[in-house]
Amino acid sequence: MSSTVLREFREADAQEINRLAVTAFEEFGSNYSDWPALAAFYGRMSDLAKSGEIVVAEIAANIVGAVAYIPPHRRKAAYFDQAWPVIRSLVVDPRSRGVGVGRALTQECIERARRDGSPVIALHSSAILKVALTMYLRMGFEWHHDAPPVYGVPYAVYLKKLLP
Repeated sequence: MSSTVLREFREADAQEINRLAVTAFEEFGSNYSDWPALAAFYGRMSDLAKSGEIVVAEIAANIVGAVAYIPPHRRKAAYFDQAWPVIRSLVVDPRSRGVGVGRALTQECIERARRDGSPVIALHSSAILKVALTMYLRMGFEWHHDAPPVYGVPYAVYLKKLLP
């Protein structure tokens, strides 16, 4: 199997990233009280490039995942400390799960937080995203505080302390 290659987002990726984001969350849609509204949000994932850095994952030149890294002191949701760098909208094509794409994207965000001199990195997740949340916990993220529910689904903020 080809290995995962990470690269910077290009504007030409926008449509594919937006499609992938909706596809990646579709299986959880029935958990949300307003899946169409949430799908519309994920359908604009490429907009996160305006406030952060989107990293794209490819296998054999096909886009199979993406994540947004929002650097420290950039505008983010109120449930985050504005000084924290944040991982947003980690998405992996359902057909490419289980081969380390999500871990590679998360690790890249951790490296960017270190590059930016941050002592921590944060993310927002839910127990319904069981595979992702298990991965985050294994990677050293810890529950920090509950966040407002997203269309009826409980969410929380998780924080990872970064060693110098």
